[in-house]
Amino acid sequence: MAEKPSVTGKERFFQPEEIIVSKTDLKGRLTYANRTFIDLSGYTESECLGQQHNLIRHPDMPRAIFNLLWETIQDGREIFAYVVNRSKNGDHYWVYAHVTPSRDMDGNIVGYHSNRRVPDRDILNNHILPLYERLLRIERDPANRKEGLAASRAELQRVLDEAGKKYDEFIMTVGQGKRRGYRDAGPRNAAA
Repeated sequence: MAEKPSVTGKERFFQPEEIIVSKTDLKGRLTYANRTFIDLSGYTESECLGQQHNLIRHPDMPRAIFNLLWETIQDGREIFAYVVNRSKNGDHYWVYAHVTPSRDMDGNIVGYHSNRRVPDRDILNNHILPLYERLLRIERDPANRKEGLAASRAELQRVLDEAGKKYDEFIMTVGQGKRRGYRDAGPRNAAA
């Protein structure tokens, strides 16, 4: 796979009725991507299937959130999270993600399934962006990436402790219970 492009600063949008769907194996390699995923990411199906899902990872997405996400789904639990992704051409798009383990008939985790919807822009702008900016500053401060991740996770835990909530409770109640995923979509951008 080609090197990831630098970011453009240009945001892509999708419509509230659209859902981005992807599936991965246990190692995070894409096994399925729907048309909305393909359109927003700018990758063809053949370019993305078999690649790591972090193909669309944006550098402004805190590692602490992804660390928590992977820890949660590998433990067999679902998670909701606001995520910024990077398109093939360097544009970005925000999503409200629901990630769950996929299980076989015996209950064993065999992969992961993610549905992403349009995020609530008020919650994103007023709650999530300030938190993510703080986590990113912390992650980028130490010379050692491992120390930065640990410090960022500690800050996230401090925020949760201050709110008196676990992560899932925090995400579901931030913005005082506004319905998630169906508000303030921008215009649909053409795929790159």
